[in-house]
Amino acid sequence: MDTYKLGRKSFLRKIAAAGAMGFVPSLLKAEPNHEVIKSEEEGVIHFLCPPYLQYSTDNSVVIKWITNQPASSWVEYGESKPDQKVLPAADLGLIAANDRVHEVTITGLKPGKRYAYKVSSRQIVDFKPYQMTWGETISSEIFYFTTVNPKVREVSWLVFNDIHDRPASFDPLFELNGKDPFDFVFLNGDMFDYQTDEQQIIDHLVSPITSLFASEKPFMYARGNHETRGKYARQFPSYFSNPGNQYYFSFTHGPVHVIVLDTGEDKEDDHKEYSQLVAFDQYREKQAFWLENELKTQEFLNAPFRVVMMHIPVFHSGEGHGTLHCRQLFNPLFNKAGIDLMICGHTHRYGVHQADPATHNYPLVIGGGPQAGTRTLIKVKAERKNLVLQMISDNGNEVGRVRIDSKR
Repeated sequence: MDTYKLGRKSFLRKIAAAGAMGFVPSLLKAEPNHEVIKSEEEGVIHFLCPPYLQYSTDNSVVIKWITNQPASSWVEYGESKPDQKVLPAADLGLIAANDRVHEVTITGLKPGKRYAYKVSSRQIVDFKPYQMTWGETISSEIFYFTTVNPKVREVSWLVFNDIHDRPASFDPLFELNGKDPFDFVFLNGDMFDYQTDEQQIIDHLVSPITSLFASEKPFMYARGNHETRGKYARQFPSYFSNPGNQYYFSFTHGPVHVIVLDTGEDKEDDHKEYSQLVAFDQYREKQAFWLENELKTQEFLNAPFRVVMMHIPVFHSGEGHGTLHCRQLFNPLFNKAGIDLMICGHTHRYGVHQADPATHNYPLVIGGGPQAGTRTLIKVKAERKNLVLQMISDNGNEVGRVRIDSKR
């Protein structure tokens, strides 16, 4: 059995080895050349990245990983050691197999409990109608996750935005958090310039963040306008699993109810750059209908704090079509419903814009990036009575702070 481990130092060694082979994911700016790094023999199954955690609740967690060969996969987990086995969910009677992107949802977990887990994949060499030819089985090292405690009175999370294919940005930004605890991480759009292939997703996002946190802390994804571009954009959703498998959704963690919207592209649908292959106006209108109902739910109404995460801000981001359409559809609903905070990216100019009755009656925070000197890490911590947002520049200086006292 082959046990695979890719930690933080291993990832850096991988970059160094890739450089010797003539492929370097640039520390400043990635070029659209995503050659697969072949560290093992062709045909031998191996993991292309460590497992990464997606949406977690008080009784479940979603785990994903990628192999270089088609396989049948499973997760083993347990409170003290991984001694229970769970397979992927069946879809129309068929359990997922012969895939390379693997997903397993563990259910029936205890709230607020720490679990050990490892993932395994068994290579499928030949998949005939009545005979399966199996290859090698590989397993990861043991990782850990903790389920959500629904009785918890506080929550903390980190926000990255506008990395734009600069994978080396994750490390110094993550270090700005120090040793402060956090419950999850939010990727608030434009982790890439455009979507080229799977190797780009692995090298420029999954491997860097699993080496830092993502194998043991879940992350969620708000799609930015650059995640909608490129020949691989339509395959992109297969690698990430938000609640409901959507890019617009909501969830409650501790005293905070979070609403996430997918702001789509920043230009008109008929712009020549899109080759008549997008329909984001209709998509945003669909979200506005969903949002109107979401703002009436008890989860939203009863939450001490209501926070919106979306990539394109409704103000302070120019007068492009995407901004104006989001402003027209979403902002009146937010102003009427009384959200407490909006967190965005997109403009590459960090800033804290206080509530203004003439425009948005809630604070609007925009993270920076992607160049060194403009990059930011956003930290949010909420307790029952107050919420504090801190934005830190990559030089370590605080460049924004918002404190909100609960009105409910």
